[in-house]
Amino acid sequence: MESQTEIAPVQKSRAPAKKSGTSHSALRRRNLLYGWSFILPNFLGFGILNLLPIIILFYIAFTKWSAFGSPQWTGLENFSRMFADPTFWKSFWNTMYYAAVHIPLTLVLSLGLALLLNQKLRGLPFFRAAAFFPYFTSIVAVAQVWNMLLAPENGPINQFIAMFGVQNLPGWTSSTAWAMPAIIIVGTWRSMGYYMLLFLAGLQAVPAELYEAARVDGANAWGRFINVTLPCLRPTTFFVTIILTIESFKVLDLILVMTEGGPGTSTLVLSQYIYRMGFERNQFGYASAISLALFFICLVVTIIQFVHNRRMER
Repeated sequence: MESQTEIAPVQKSRAPAKKSGTSHSALRRRNLLYGWSFILPNFLGFGILNLLPIIILFYIAFTKWSAFGSPQWTGLENFSRMFADPTFWKSFWNTMYYAAVHIPLTLVLSLGLALLLNQKLRGLPFFRAAAFFPYFTSIVAVAQVWNMLLAPENGPINQFIAMFGVQNLPGWTSSTAWAMPAIIIVGTWRSMGYYMLLFLAGLQAVPAELYEAARVDGANAWGRFINVTLPCLRPTTFFVTIILTIESFKVLDLILVMTEGGPGTSTLVLSQYIYRMGFERNQFGYASAISLALFFICLVVTIIQFVHNRRMER
């Protein structure tokens, strides 16, 4: 009798634990279902609008297709044509030229603007909004205004330069030598406000105690910037560099509106060459092959940046 009375309470104590475990498992399943219900529409949109076209692109790159009829498998013919195409190489070097100047210039200017607008200044919200304003302004309006400012004959910029006695004024968008620098100037001016906000968010996350400790150690403003600001901004700088690199390699709209790739092919970039081959000449197989080349260029540069950032963190 004693043994039975001892076992009974143990059995009663185990029953609630089993029920609690079952309810906890049901709660986890319900939360998991809620989570998937929120992210599944985004995954479906990504799969249908992004992933599926990319998979199809890999197939079309090995075919000859004009958007009519069925694609004809040609193997590596598009890639052989691409490597022997002088216009492709011209657009490739123009893209590299734009990226090599635009990326560091935008990084430096946007960081400098963020440092300036991180100070306690009168009318600070207005200046922040003014710096960000060009980014969401219509690209067509921006390009048209800058084309008028950069007009070789009567543009305000050349008139201002002529005040200093310069005789050979830049031809800007009408010159093969100055067209790409003009595009870089406008592109940098337009996008640095956006990256300024990213740097500004990173600056405001830097602990004030680090600056106080640096002052106590006798560090001047430059020393605090090198030893405190830049190391704390490394994650933000890495993110900005990745996004800015992708943006630079796929630049298209600004060039289409300002120069249409001219004069000649002086501002023709890979994105515009892809557009020209695909939508103007209906050579979608060849355009897809160039798209793959641009994809792998971005992939290689991004991997190099990831490796470099990991080494810097160590």
